[in-house]
Amino acid sequence: MNTFSEPQFHNEEAARAWFEAARWPNGPYCPSCGSLEPYKTKKAGVYRCRAKECRRDFTVMTGSVMERSHAKLTQWAVAFFMAASSKKGFSAHQLHRALGCQYNTAWFLHHRVMEAMRRGGLEMPPMGGKGKVVEADETYFGKVEKPEPGKSRKGRPYTKGGKSGPSKKRAIVSLVERDGNVRSFHVPFATKEVIVNIVRENIHKETKLYTDESNLYPGAHWPHGEHETVKHSAKEYVRGNVHTNTVEGYFSIFKRGMKGVYQHCKEKNLHRYLAEFDFRYNTRDLSDVERTLLAIKHGEGKRLTYHQPN
Repeated sequence: MNTFSEPQFHNEEAARAWFEAARWPNGPYCPSCGSLEPYKTKKAGVYRCRAKECRRDFTVMTGSVMERSHAKLTQWAVAFFMAASSKKGFSAHQLHRALGCQYNTAWFLHHRVMEAMRRGGLEMPPMGGKGKVVEADETYFGKVEKPEPGKSRKGRPYTKGGKSGPSKKRAIVSLVERDGNVRSFHVPFATKEVIVNIVRENIHKETKLYTDESNLYPGAHWPHGEHETVKHSAKEYVRGNVHTNTVEGYFSIFKRGMKGVYQHCKEKNLHRYLAEFDFRYNTRDLSDVERTLLAIKHGEGKRLTYHQPN
């Protein structure tokens, strides 16, 4: 069956009911004051808060990444579903062709959906725990648009082994919990200080940490429960249960998507692309529809405007 034959993708009333069920499974509430007793107005899809101190009108788009958008709800439905069901991403050009809208509209829909997939704050508890394994690694993808002199070692950038390397490429650090979630970061420079701070802030102190032999990691002085490495330079990739194949598999998915689908992204937007790939990886056990509805729910309380730089 063609998924896009579903009514929410071509009927505005059906799309509104679909979004309301996703955002408000227990009924609508006011995004401004949280009142649970709004009432419908004569305008389709418009509710009014009953609280005397509020009395504001709102729709299913209010208080989410969709707020103040002139795009139709059917277009939003297609954008969310394409983002959630495309295994390696979908481009704004692809959405532009599917919707028959202007490219700048498709681009903005795309970036707002990626913003909905981004996690942060209380959604980011420490990874791992006692007896659990987290793999950490860094990679480099895409050229830095405005190269700046960074921290160096004898005039050379920090890389694996401390040797000179891709100083003009964008550095990405990812943490992957075995049979769990991934968490990725775009950093200006992949230095020991930066990576150690990321790991300390994001991994539970009793977690087993597996990395390669990179000198970017503090080795014996690691504050966590256990730190094991594999030596790729000696063609050692697996030693018992110690390996970094999981995080490298994630990098493979990310790079295939970026090269094959997106082909290019500005560095200031890279964190948003990483959030999209993280979201799909972390929800890999869900169906496409379940993943779509979760993305819509995650879009609450987030905004992205045309004049917002990042």
